[in-house]
Amino acid sequence: MRQTVIFYLSFLLGLALSLASLVCVCVWSARWRGGFAWDGSALQFNWHPVLMVAGLVVLYGNGAVLYRVPLTWGQNKLPWKLLHAALMLLALVLSVVGLCAVFGFHNAKGTPNLYSLHSWIGITATALFAMQWVAGLAVFLLPWSPTSLRKLLKPVHVWLGGSILSLSIAACISGINEKLFFVLKGSTEAQTYAALPPEALLANSLGALIVAFGLVVFLILSNQKWQRPDSRPEELAYTPLLQEENE
Repeated sequence: MRQTVIFYLSFLLGLALSLASLVCVCVWSARWRGGFAWDGSALQFNWHPVLMVAGLVVLYGNGAVLYRVPLTWGQNKLPWKLLHAALMLLALVLSVVGLCAVFGFHNAKGTPNLYSLHSWIGITATALFAMQWVAGLAVFLLPWSPTSLRKLLKPVHVWLGGSILSLSIAACISGINEKLFFVLKGSTEAQTYAALPPEALLANSLGALIVAFGLVVFLILSNQKWQRPDSRPEELAYTPLLQEENE
């Protein structure tokens, strides 16, 4: 009972941190960066941080801990597998649209793409995420995957999932810092990044919230007591997608 209470407190803390991150990035883009558009202007770029935080951090992180919720234990696992896959697919779609936003902005302005460390980390995280999703669909949902293959690849799937979240957090933090250096070059000392104007305080807080959320997710994923208990041995035959499954 104590472990269940601690889990739900951690889960709710993570949920609150992720929602706070999403609110912060939306306020930053809407209030300090002028809002949103899809016309090749800086307003199109503003979609990039919002969609990447929403996809690679908020949805991805919460989707990763879905199986740890005790409410799902002892139930048919298939609906939760489908929900996990759907959340991850939505996260991937938002991330790809976020990349399209920044590529379109750069192309309209004649700015090179993928020249910064931030962009290298971000594109790597998104590419690995896409491969992870396709592999997860093929191995853990579709009926032709043998039990031995699923058992072999499950640790890899879990490890890679955590690695993608780490890369996503690194991309977000470096992107926030890079953006602040670009935009806070004010004509007066009070408008520079070093003076910590309100925009910088909000963006730095966003970065801190993202890191805190990531730490909570890793805490949940690393606690062995919060792993979903298997309700049947792995050796039993695989039940195909859309049939009753009690894994």
